[in-house]
Order: sequence, then C-alpha cells, then structure tokens
Amino acid sequence: MDEDAITPVPGTISNHGKPILLAEVDLIGVAAESVQGGGEAKIWTRLTLTSDDPGFQMIAENLTSALSHLAHQAGAVVDLSRANFIVLVVRPDKQAELWIDGAATCLQMMLKRSVEIFEPVFETDIADVIGMWFPALSIDRSDRLLVLFRENWGFGLFFDLAPDGELDIEHSQRELGRLYRRLKFRQLYGVLANNHVFDRLVVAGWFPFVEILGIEFQELVNHCSAGFAMDEIEAKLVANFDDVRLDHMVARWESKANLKIKMPLLREAVRHFKAREPIAAIKIAITEIEGVLRAEAPAPPLGVRLSMKDLLRNAIDSAIKKSGGPDTLLLPEAFALYLREYTFAQFDPSQGMGQAGSRHAVGHGAAAADSYTDARALQALLTIDQLAFYT
Repeated sequence: MDEDAITPVPGTISNHGKPILLAEVDLIGVAAESVQGGGEAKIWTRLTLTSDDPGFQMIAENLTSALSHLAHQAGAVVDLSRANFIVLVVRPDKQAELWIDGAATCLQMMLKRSVEIFEPVFETDIADVIGMWFPALSIDRSDRLLVLFRENWGFGLFFDLAPDGELDIEHSQRELGRLYRRLKFRQLYGVLANNHVFDRLVVAGWFPFVEILGIEFQELVNHCSAGFAMDEIEAKLVANFDDVRLDHMVARWESKANLKIKMPLLREAVRHFKAREPIAAIKIAITEIEGVLRAEAPAPPLGVRLSMKDLLRNAIDSAIKKSGGPDTLLLPEAFALYLREYTFAQFDPSQGMGQAGSRHAVGHGAAAADSYTDARALQALLTIDQLAFYT
C-alpha cells in the first residue's frame, strides 16, 4: 500500500459481529494529576501509549472499568480484560459504538515486493508499517475515538476524546500504525536501544536492513549477543541471497528514478556478487554509495558541493517524509549513524590497513585483502538497497 490515508472500500469489507450501543457517553480523557474537588486539573484528552510506558497499567484498567460499566448500563456483561481489540467511537450526540474484537482492521504497509490484489502477504514481505485503521467503521472528524489492542505480549492505547476538537483521522491512522509497529517489532527496537549489542553489530558491518528484517536479522543479533564468531551466521545469510532474491532487489532499484543512471554499475556489482567475486562487487558497490546519496539529494546551488553531513541529513529527511516518522522500520536516523560509523568512518592510511566495509579504506587502496569477503559485499549491496527504500 502507499503512504496515503487509508480509505474505506464500501461493500468489500465487513466487521465481525455487532457493536454494543452506548448512550450518554461523556468520556473526555484521563486525569494527568491528582486534584481535590474544586481544584484545577490537567486532563489528557489525546494520548498514545504502549504497555511499556509509565502509567499505562493504571490508565488502561481505569478506562476498561469505565467502559465495562457503560456496557453494563446498556445491558451487556463484558470482560474487557480478555479482549484483544477494543474500539470506541463516540458521536457528537454522545451515542457510541463499543466494538470488542469485532471491527475489521486494515494495516497500511510498505512492502518489499510487488503484490497483486488478494495475494497473500507474509511478515517477511513487510518493509514498514505506516498506519492502521478500521475501514468498515463509520468514523467522522466530528467523532471521538478510543482504541486499546493487544499485539504479541504488549498493548497499545490511543485516544482522542477532546470534546470540542476535530478528530484528525490521518494523524490517528499514523499513531495507531506507530503503536502496532512498536509492539510487533519491539525486539528490533530493543536492539537499537541496547548500545552494547547495536555497537557490536555496526562494528561487524551489520544493520537492520529492510531486506533482512525478521528472522535473518534476529539470528545476527543472537550471535552478537552471545559473543559468537560471525563467520557461520554470515555464510548462512549470504547463501540466502540466491539469484531470484537478488533480481528482486535489482528490480526495486530500477523502479527508482534517481537510481536509473547508476544501474549499469549497480547491476555489475550484483553480477560479481552472484559469481562470488567479492573484490569486484565491493569495489563497485561501496564506491557508488556516495553517488546514490548524491543522486537522492536536491541539486545544490551552483559552485556548492554538498558535504557528507548534508547528504546524510537529506537521506534521513527523505525517509521520514516517505514513512511519516523517524522511528519507522526504515530507521533513518539509526542508519545515518551506521553510515557515519561504518561505511564512511574516518580512516587514516598511516595507521595501518582498514576493512573492505569502509569506503575510505577501499578508496585509498588500504583495505586488507582478506577483508574482501562475500559478507562485506552483501553489506554494501544492502546499504544501497536501504537507500532505495528512502525515496
């Protein structure tokens, strides 16, 4: 799917079951502080939380208790502690629909590959999760909304209950998508927050590239966390990149207008990788990464040359604009750090031989011969592939 707002398709999607109809729902938010009667109080009328955030447990329990009470008044006995997905839509006249595990749900995703309508999509196809919505529910900007859902071993809570506000549907979709993404891929975000593990990965030249998100990246993490040598797991990963998979990557690059001029060189890099000729693959690919960054950047004023800092900033901004935020699965800010610390790390030829993962070491002809490996070649190709997702 693209990055536009999720639009319901009438007549093709239906909810499962029916809602509990509630009357006189005047819920407007959650108290942000304790206050005695007659005193001024701060109220959260809009909020986005996961179960990892402070205060979530108490807020969720209090809200579900209030909703259970409203349902009981409407003649329904429910146990919301066992629900997986709760959606409350409050109309301007205070009439409301309470959906418990019954609302059809649509995820807005960026996919790694092309798909046809009605074709199955697998978790390994996900490049990013951008939004979430309920295409068979009637939700207007004049309504108020509360969503509480379970994903894996965590919960997400979103509400916009401002009594006199206008529901920003596009923002709500993005926030719900962000909640789902944080819960679904919490292990990935945990790795990024663990400097010890993430730094070891970067030193070894690895990053949560979109193409290897999922079990392949998790296996790299497991090896790094355990302190194991990376040779075996790297060889396994390289073997996973057969001709079909590599051709899918090349097709993705060819679809990007700003990469077309680079394709003769990039196709040669891939051809050498297929032939297990890492020296040639690296020599081509790693020296083209800066060119890819420049191809993605807007043309500078006449006589001005963009610095690497400018190029990285542009790449980050491009990814954020496309995916809607800095913490999406494209991980633009973390990737900029990877490029600075690994691909374009400072290198002094007088200090000895460098590694073939370093653009400067390769460019100076000062990368150790035994560092030109298939794994380093794959890293260079995956770096180019990551940049292709940013535009």
